Amino acid sequence: MNAPAVDKGTIATYDRMAREYLRQNAHDHDDPLLHSFIAAMPKGGYVLDLGCGPGLAAAAMAGHGLQVTATDASAEMVALASAHPGVQAQMATFDDIAGQDLYDGIWANFSLLHAPRADMPRHLTALVTALKAGGRFHIALKTGSGEKRDGIGRLYTYYSEAELRSLLEGAGLTITATKTGSGRGLDGTMADWIAITAHG
Repeated sequence: MNAPAVDKGTIATYDRMAREYLRQNAHDHDDPLLHSFIAAMPKGGYVLDLGCGPGLAAAAMAGHGLQVTATDASAEMVALASAHPGVQAQMATFDDIAGQDLYDGIWANFSLLHAPRADMPRHLTALVTALKAGGRFHIALKTGSGEKRDGIGRLYTYYSEAELRSLLEGAGLTITATKTGSGRGLDGTMADWIAITAHG
């Protein structure tokens, strides 16, 4: 793989803490947003799990008969994800996403928050290009402002709802649903988040 610049500290943290991440997120497959995403897919549809982590969401998708492409920039996360039946995970950064009209759905759940703010528009453009017309796009990010590194070394970019909506609409997506909440992360701290459902 040609390796575009990625934040080495973030990847090192995920490599080091992959199994702890899996333990803490063992119930990810119970996420109502994930169930809604799966239910909206056509039978046998093609989906991308962008920044798949240990592959719990990808495994749930595969378990419902979807054809899953799962990507992550952490070798340890890819190894964990690949252990799930029906999941073929591959090492890839956001810059490796290419192709046109490939996916019925894209699941970008707490992954693009690690991309620098300046890179977000081109990442979204590439993802929308890879999404089939009318395809479903899910994105979840932590809300706030600025960029900072958390206590365990991961670099985060924070967005307001208005900023994220503007970015998605600028990329050609139509927003259909928004949900907000808060939760405890891998670093042990609570953070507010937003999840948006949109269509190409």
